[in-house]
Amino acid sequence: MKYALVTGGTRGIGAGVARSLARGGYRVVATGVSEEEVGDFAASEGITAQQLDVTSQQQVDALIASFERLDAVVNCAGIIQRGGSEFEPDKFARTLEVNLTGTLRICQAAKAKLADGGGSIVNTASMLSYFGSASAPGYAASKGGVAQLTRSLAAAWAMEGIRVNAVAPGWIATELTRPLIESDERSGMILARTPMGRWGEPDEIGDVVLFLLSEQARFVTGAILPVDGGYSSV
Repeated sequence: MKYALVTGGTRGIGAGVARSLARGGYRVVATGVSEEEVGDFAASEGITAQQLDVTSQQQVDALIASFERLDAVVNCAGIIQRGGSEFEPDKFARTLEVNLTGTLRICQAAKAKLADGGGSIVNTASMLSYFGSASAPGYAASKGGVAQLTRSLAAAWAMEGIRVNAVAPGWIATELTRPLIESDERSGMILARTPMGRWGEPDEIGDVVLFLLSEQARFVTGAILPVDGGYSSV
């Protein structure tokens, strides 16, 4: 039996990742930032939900210590603050603290357990790791940072048997993107730019994560893999 931690795994892309890993035979701990998120999570076989704030070192350390064995870590916890608020330095810093520093905090805390069993990490970058954002500069900066953090940890930890990769999702159908999906104008613009002509599903991200964690990807580390229906290739 293999054991995985999926931060931000109680909703959206993270929930899709948790489901894919459970189908792939992992015992998964999926975290949500609040007890409400955890309570709302529809539990399924192989997945346990727990509360975790990735900005709390104490909470992170306690959760990692609860694992007797840890084979995989997937960092999906993240926020975006819309309406241009991320141009304010405190909001900008908050987004980086969750998305970028939170990712590092989890990786560093899990390092020893992953090294014991030759475990692997998959981080969540974004197509905005490559593009800027006129409305969410903190999110774009944090996801660019996640891409470079992924490459840096891959180089630093390879000799300890830890592979570190990232997925860069495109436009995925979640509660977060529902307003865009329901807007004919906005959705039409997105689909016109996406060669595959449709929105992605959370489980499609999860299936790629499962591959990156698998033995089939044993010589893959430091990769940032777009899963965006071709959006970033246009």
